[in-house]
Order: sequence, then structure tokens, then C-alpha cells
Amino acid sequence: MLAFLSLGVAAVALLRPIDTRPDYTDAQRSEAETAICAAFQTVRAGVQTNTNLEPPGGADDIGGALAVAANARVALYDGGQYLLARLDPATPDELADQIRRFGNQLMDIGAAATAGVPNTDPAQSRRLEDAEATSAVINALCR
Repeated sequence: MLAFLSLGVAAVALLRPIDTRPDYTDAQRSEAETAICAAFQTVRAGVQTNTNLEPPGGADDIGGALAVAANARVALYDGGQYLLARLDPATPDELADQIRRFGNQLMDIGAAATAGVPNTDPAQSRRLEDAEATSAVINALCR
């Protein structure tokens, strides 16, 4: 009898969901949201700036073109890492999920670019479109 009772208690304990996520105050959630939205704006500005630069010497400036491309890749990859590193556990779930998604998308785009994949490649083009869509969602959540 005691064995059945123990088995029943164990089954209930095993099947009952346990919320292990800590509770955060409204102030903590608000601070986390403000901080990650500021980080997002910084990354977004850095990516926008560095992926749209022209070589200083024009189209024939091979060294300048390589430097511009390197800066664009750094902005993408490091921007993704920066967002993931700045993500506070108190960040509201929906925003945190989108930030993770965007950070990973930026790193995927940057890694592909580093591997020589052009933006005209269908897979890279899709990655760029997906990142732009995620960016728009985050922008709306950060308003």
C-alpha cells in the first residue's frame, strides 16, 4: 500500500509543471526592455551604416572595397553577438524571442558573407529578407 502511495506521489510530482523562471518586477522588465531596445537601435544603425558604405576611392578602389566589405561583415556578426550578450533575462518573452532570432540572423548573414556568399544568392537574399522582417517586428515592439 505504501509503495502505491509513493508511486502516486512520484507520478504527480513528475507530471506537475514546475515554473523555474524567476519572477521579475515591472521595473526590472521595463529596464530590460529599455536596455535591449537601445542595444537594438545601436546595432541597427551600425549595420545600416556599414552595409551601405561606398569605397572611398570609388568603384576602382579595390583596397577600399575590401575594407568596406570587412566592416559590413563585422557589423553583422558582432551586432548579432552584441544583442545576444545584452539580452537580460527580465526582457519580456516576445521581445526576447525576436531579439534572439534577429541576433542569430545577423550572425548567419555575416558568416555567409565572410564565406563569399553574395547578397544575390537566393539563400542569402532570403536571410536578408527574414532579418528585415524580424527587425520590423522588434522596432514595433520597442515603441
